[in-house]
Amino acid sequence: MKNDEIIVYTDGSSLGNPGRGGWASVLVMPEDKVRELGGRENESTNNRMEITAAIEALKFIEERKVKAKRIKIHTDSLYLLNGITMWIYVWVKNNWRTKGKDPVLNKDLWEILFKVHSNLKMKYEIDWIKVEGHAGVDLNERCDVIATNLAGEERMVLFTGDIKDYKKLFRFSNIT
Repeated sequence: MKNDEIIVYTDGSSLGNPGRGGWASVLVMPEDKVRELGGRENESTNNRMEITAAIEALKFIEERKVKAKRIKIHTDSLYLLNGITMWIYVWVKNNWRTKGKDPVLNKDLWEILFKVHSNLKMKYEIDWIKVEGHAGVDLNERCDVIATNLAGEERMVLFTGDIKDYKKLFRFSNIT
């Protein structure tokens, strides 16, 4: 992995839509460190959890002032990807209304994501990358396990440590 980039994978889950929700992010940091993040809500939707996973990953990077040049965020959610890379600019211009003049769903989370994303864009190049869900992408699969387990109120131990230990623990062959 390059020491000048942060690799992020995110995922969200809900058991029922709405229902109990879980979110997860895995960050591969410079200096080959890995940090898993996750949380849950009693009443949520899959889309809200997808956005929350991205917010929490970016807030983690922002708060810790991680030294890098680029952030690569991987998501299996087209809603999240299209929302933050295209639709949000129209929504803001239209006072948080869609092209059809309807109020934007999840506006409260989109506003937070837009703010943290905009702040980080001043310091980092940010790439949003679409990955296929449930297609064997190691870190995407790990995020799915964390988010699903947290939505199901399972106890989870989230990893923090060296990438070599992470690879051994989860038997990942290629995690970037």
